[in-house]
Amino acid sequence: MFLINKNNNRIEKISEKTFTELGFKERENLQEWLADNPTALGEELLIIQKEFSGFSDTNERLDLLALDKQGNLVIIENKLDDSGKNVTWQCLKYASYCSSLKKSQIIKIYQEFLNKSDSALKAEESISDFLDGLEIEEITLNSGLTQRLMLVSGSFRKEVTSTVIWLLNYGIRLQCFQATPYALEEQLFLNVEQIIPMKEAEEFSISMAEKTQEDIASQKEIKNRHIVRKKFWNQVINRMNSKSDLYQNISPSRYNWIGAGSGVRGVGYNFTASKNYGRAELYIDRGDKTENEFVFDSLLSKKETIESKFGEKLEWERLNNKRACRIKYEDTNFNIFEPDTWELTIEKITTGMVNLEKAIKPHLNEINRKVKAL
Repeated sequence: MFLINKNNNRIEKISEKTFTELGFKERENLQEWLADNPTALGEELLIIQKEFSGFSDTNERLDLLALDKQGNLVIIENKLDDSGKNVTWQCLKYASYCSSLKKSQIIKIYQEFLNKSDSALKAEESISDFLDGLEIEEITLNSGLTQRLMLVSGSFRKEVTSTVIWLLNYGIRLQCFQATPYALEEQLFLNVEQIIPMKEAEEFSISMAEKTQEDIASQKEIKNRHIVRKKFWNQVINRMNSKSDLYQNISPSRYNWIGAGSGVRGVGYNFTASKNYGRAELYIDRGDKTENEFVFDSLLSKKETIESKFGEKLEWERLNNKRACRIKYEDTNFNIFEPDTWELTIEKITTGMVNLEKAIKPHLNEINRKVKAL
C-alpha cells in the first residue's frame, strides 16, 4: 500500500505490519475497534454484547454479538495474526448456542451490555431505532436458522478457508475478513477486507449456494421417489402373484415401470405408474419400427376378439412418431406419491394385467412365427 503525496507528485510506501509486532492485543485492541466501529465489516451492525458467555453448560464465550439490519444475530470471532485451525468449529458452536435465543433474551442481553457501559439507553428503544423505527412488537429477531458468522484475522489458514468455502455451499452465512495493520512513520492504519466470499463475487457465491441447496433437495426428492416407487411395486407384485404366475420372478424397481416377458422377444407385459396414472399394458419394442408395427397391426386386426375376452375397451396406441407401440388399460384417478390412491388402482391394474395376458397370449405365438419370417 502506498500513500499519494500530491505536493511532490510521489507515492510513499506504507509498510505492512502484524498486530504482534505493533504490540496490539486481540481483546484489548482489535475487539474494541470493531465494537466501536462495526462498519469496518462493510455494513451497519448493532453490537449487543462483548465476551458473551450466556450459554448453558459451557464456559465458552464469543467475542462480539451483533444484530444486522434484518434482525439476524451476527457472531463475530476475532483472531490476531493467525486464525488458528479451529476457529471455524469454534464459531459454528457459538452459532448453534445462539440459535435458540428468543427475542426477550436478546433484548435482555443487550440491556446488560448497555448497563455495563453506564448508558442511559434502553435496549428496546435502541433496537427499534437501529431497525428504522419499527415498533419493538413488530420486530422479529433471530428468526429460524438465520444466524450469521464473521471471522476476522490477520491471516487465515488453508484448513479454515477450505472449510468456510465448503460451508458456504450448504447455506451457512459466513464471511472472512482479513485485518491488516500498516505503518508510515508514527501513523498507523488498519485495512479490513472481506476475502471470503470476495465482495465482488458475493452475489454469485450466494446464488451458487442456493443452487447447491436446490441440487441437494432434488437429490433427496429423487431418493424419496425411488423409495415410494419400490414400496408401490412391491405391493403390485404381491397382489399380482396372488392372481397369476406372470410376475413370480420380478423384483420391485425404483423406476416408473416394471415388466414381465411375454415369451416373444421385445414384447412385454408392463406396469407403469406416475403422479397422473396407473397402467397395465402390452409394450412392443423389438428394436425395429417395422417389426413393432407388424406385431401391433396383427393384434389390432383381432381387436374385437381381444377386447371381448378382456371385458372392456382397451387403448390402442400405434405411436407413429415413435419406435414402440402399446396396448394399454389405464386408471387416471391415481397418484403414485399419494398412497391413499394405491389400493383401488393396484386392484384395478393387476386385474387388468391378468385379463390382458389371457386376451392376448393366444395370438402371440402365431404373430411371433410371422414376424420372424419378415
